Amino acid sequence: MTLAELNIGAVLPEIVVSAMACLILLVELITKPHKSCALAWPLTAVSLLVASYLSLEQLAHPLGSALNGLVVQDGVSAVLRAATCLAAAVVLFYSRAYSLERGLWRVEYLVLALFGVVGMMTMIGSSHLLTLYVGIELLALCLYGMIAMQRDSVAAAEAAMKYFILGALASGLLLYGMSLLYGLTGSLSLDQISDATLTNLAPSSLPLTLAVVMVIAGLLFKLGAAPFHMWVPDVYEGSATSTTLYLSAVPKLAAFAILLRLLISGLGGWLEIWQDVILVAAVLSIGLGNIIAIAQSNIKRMFAYSTISHMGFLLLGFSTAGELGLSAAMMYTLIYMFTTLVAFGVVLALSRPGFECDQLDDLRGLNRRNPLLALMMLVAMFSLAGIPPTAGFFAKLFVLEAALEAGFIEIVVVAILFAVVGAFYYLRIVKLMYFDDPTPHLLSASSYGYRPLVGWALGVNALLLVLMIPWMGSILNWIVASL
Repeated sequence: MTLAELNIGAVLPEIVVSAMACLILLVELITKPHKSCALAWPLTAVSLLVASYLSLEQLAHPLGSALNGLVVQDGVSAVLRAATCLAAAVVLFYSRAYSLERGLWRVEYLVLALFGVVGMMTMIGSSHLLTLYVGIELLALCLYGMIAMQRDSVAAAEAAMKYFILGALASGLLLYGMSLLYGLTGSLSLDQISDATLTNLAPSSLPLTLAVVMVIAGLLFKLGAAPFHMWVPDVYEGSATSTTLYLSAVPKLAAFAILLRLLISGLGGWLEIWQDVILVAAVLSIGLGNIIAIAQSNIKRMFAYSTISHMGFLLLGFSTAGELGLSAAMMYTLIYMFTTLVAFGVVLALSRPGFECDQLDDLRGLNRRNPLLALMMLVAMFSLAGIPPTAGFFAKLFVLEAALEAGFIEIVVVAILFAVVGAFYYLRIVKLMYFDDPTPHLLSASSYGYRPLVGWALGVNALLLVLMIPWMGSILNWIVASL
């Protein structure tokens, strides 16, 4: 098979990011320590932007499969790869000042972030169980290292260890389920597995049911959805805030892609097996996430349970298995990612040397201390709660509309009730910022850990959550066309 037949260009973004990560490691070897990181950051940013451009360029050339069927090149992979690279660049841009102050801004940290992006892009473009698993594990290994990079923190070491142990358990479940699928279908290709669903395998087969359930259980573990969510709050709280932002925002697009490739492309013919499992996981995630978040006083733990609830809405969109539900789930993921960038960006901006903004009380009276940051956080909280006129409202609306059209009336009612419950802890943050008095040690702080350029970027990011409202219908149509 020739290189032209392999279609190497389909994985050109991954090649660029991987090559730049290796180059950055070489730069560290040949330059002085204090100069290596100064060179590594521009190279990291350029590599992510170039990879994003190369991904979008593939929209004009959807060639189907590549690398002998291991990778798929379509509109969804192009959009999600580009968005993943841009999100990673924005996360590192927001995190730079915070990481510098805490000694995390090292070449190794940037290289791990880049290889994590490679893992996410591999998941997004996978059309084979092997590439899917390799992408999942590459991302997981990078996240283990990024979390444990804060060597003087016992909480970070504990979070990395918990994530590693539970991640290994999830990998075992996922891998065993994949091996059962291979034994039943005779192939690891998602297309051939899909063909097998329509020929010689009955949905009532017990081994088939076991294989699908094990794959979905391992997948839900990796996604942090209930009832496999136990690692999420501890990992969010124990990690440095910059790493928590990377973990909470960037991989969500890859999570959407995994569900799309595996459930729809590979197991779409066995809808009656996995639909009920996904529905139960969606309801549990929305319910547990919103209820337990109310009791949290730590910002990162609260956002962890918030993430679990939002994963529930993503799963609810997938449970419909229809075009409207999938496009609504994709839009929900994109809007959630942008909203998370704003929320954690404000938390990073409020942190400074010797002070971590990690408690809800640290937001008391923020409007008096910095009205612009308070306004940005207000927009982010309204969007996460699904309150108009923010993009988060329409994201929830489209998912619930798709579920309603699929006939899940009772589940839609339950989801709305839990969403109303979840609005409480988001509005509690608004109340703390605008109606409570700041404590003396917060009021005396006159500087924050962000630069003017970061403040402008945060402002634009927050404005997009409101200004994109008139084009929501056009964006949804564009997403439908790319699926």
